[in-house]
Amino acid sequence: MPDLIAMPVPPTMNDSEFDTALATAAFRLAGETGWRKLNVAEAARAAGLSLVEARARFPSRGSILLRFGVLADQAALLDAPSEGPVRDRLFDLLMRRFDVLQAHRDGVKALLRALPTDPAAAILLACASKRSMRWMLQAAGIAATGARGEIQVRGLLAVWLWGVRAWDKDDSGDLSGTMAAIDTALQRAEQVASWLHGHRQVAPPPVASAPEEAPYPAPVESPPLPEAPPLPESKV
Repeated sequence: MPDLIAMPVPPTMNDSEFDTALATAAFRLAGETGWRKLNVAEAARAAGLSLVEARARFPSRGSILLRFGVLADQAALLDAPSEGPVRDRLFDLLMRRFDVLQAHRDGVKALLRALPTDPAAAILLACASKRSMRWMLQAAGIAATGARGEIQVRGLLAVWLWGVRAWDKDDSGDLSGTMAAIDTALQRAEQVASWLHGHRQVAPPPVASAPEEAPYPAPVESPPLPEAPPLPESKV
């Protein structure tokens, strides 16, 4: 009978390190062979991890996707900014998440390409992204609770998806195109929020057009940015 454990977990490896190692291997493999061909056992073997532990912590491929989102959130929240305008704090938090995506670029792009034919993963990603955006708002000092909080979360989710489109096409080494898209989207959302509250009676400024092909299918499609829900005014 073959050994079920590819390699024992190093004694010094904690849960977070295990999850990071498996997720890293998974997205590397996805970049090589595609997201739909990926499975947890293959990722565990590629990382030299225990299949027993992998089965306990990652019951399905979807759990890799969810854990990767949590790891991206944790990277964004580490030493989260506590000063400056809310828009600047949100910009910093979102770009930290993009830094994680960039480190696994081929695998993440493989995931995006698979979403139109994998509705379960698309819905899972949409729900996880909403949770992540609520965390980003709260880290920036916005309560994001109740009915108003739901609007705020949806607004920031629209900003994030706008940025994902730009990131998918951004070949610059410093993600300058992604930064410009996020900055424009946050500025636009802030201006719309002020306009809706009657603070400034100005016409919404134009925004850059989105790339021709969006990586997301219908379940996670973002609304056009000019109609994005309002984000709150900066409190500082």
